[in-house]
Amino acid sequence: MARGGGQSWSSGESDGQPEEPPAEEPGAKMVKETQYYDILGVKPSASPEEIKKAYRKLALKYHPDKNPDEGEKFKLISQAYEVLSDPKKRDIYDQGGEQAIKEGGSGSPSFSSPMDIFDMFFGGGGRMARERRGKNVVHQLSVTLEDLYNGVTKKLALQKNVICEKCEGVGGKKGSVEKCPLCKGRGMQIHIQQIGPGMVQQIQTVCIECKGQGERINPKDRCESCSGAKVIREKKIIEVHVEKGMKDGQKILFHGEGDQEPELEPGDVIIVLDQKDHSVFQRRGHDLIMKMKIQLSEALCGFKKTIKTLDDRILVITSKSGEVIKHGDLRCVRNEGMPIYKAPLEKGTLIIQFLVIFPEKHWLPQDKLPQLEALLPPRQKVRVTDDMDQVELKEFNPSEQNWRQHREAYEEDEDGPRAGVQCQTA
Repeated sequence: MARGGGQSWSSGESDGQPEEPPAEEPGAKMVKETQYYDILGVKPSASPEEIKKAYRKLALKYHPDKNPDEGEKFKLISQAYEVLSDPKKRDIYDQGGEQAIKEGGSGSPSFSSPMDIFDMFFGGGGRMARERRGKNVVHQLSVTLEDLYNGVTKKLALQKNVICEKCEGVGGKKGSVEKCPLCKGRGMQIHIQQIGPGMVQQIQTVCIECKGQGERINPKDRCESCSGAKVIREKKIIEVHVEKGMKDGQKILFHGEGDQEPELEPGDVIIVLDQKDHSVFQRRGHDLIMKMKIQLSEALCGFKKTIKTLDDRILVITSKSGEVIKHGDLRCVRNEGMPIYKAPLEKGTLIIQFLVIFPEKHWLPQDKLPQLEALLPPRQKVRVTDDMDQVELKEFNPSEQNWRQHREAYEEDEDGPRAGVQCQTA
């Protein structure tokens, strides 16, 4: 669907919150399958940023560390993101579906590890990095738009694994650690299972004796503090400094503050900012957008209004007398948007969309209407002839059931879905 090059805002009345962009008409983007889009909870027309944001929220929610029973869900989320985040793979999927991806049309016949995708997205280094370092720990931190505007320091309590001081990460007395006799130190056991005449299947499982460690400690020699686990759980308070101008989804890294494991460098703690919706302002990049309702008299004759900023200042805006403000018109105030990250003395733009409130029915007595008409621009005169049909104008409610049924029946008669026209206020 073709779109205008600039930003657009709906000009309909609202309760003061910025309106969401108009919903896409069915068929706005034709794809063979929608399964991956459904998994991430986005539309086929979703932008790369919308896909990233959806993956971030779902990956944090269904990560095995938080939901051990949701491993399959986490895998599906990762597969969907791997395809939809790559323009080439996404195009192949849109045209041929999941089968086209599995057949190697993208040049990659198999999916990457879900944990590799998670680590790469949140700043980790993938499988090879995990072999040398401990796992990264990712936490989501809820912040308000005021926090991102003014900056804030928040304390976050974390539970992390630290190497046991009593046994120094050995797990027991010195010399008590021995190679696991069941798996011969491999950490894995191999079972041979016959599945048919002359056919056997080799199955590899984690060793039940050492639980994949390749070594074991006699129960009587285990460390009393960690019970042979080599690490203990510890609570740590970290201070998260949210700087002015930071954005939703931005990551704050605490190097080496992740879980500790013997013979491995500790991983990182990654804090992901999650901005709450604001009741008045909506952020777009460095700009702030708000809606302001004004009376018809104010739109025609001028007004003076106040705006409370995110740092509790009061701005006074004025419309000059005779300067007509139309419904949906945009005005802006320079340098009153969001602070620029790392350059907080500079700010974006505050954009205001005006919603003109028209009077209710019969607000003016009939005998006063001629006086009002004499002050307003002349209305268009229409010459009515005998061959014209005069009809009655009534109010229309698009949510009426009979209208919806009529429209659906009409669209079914067409060759394909009818895309709506998107209007833009400039």
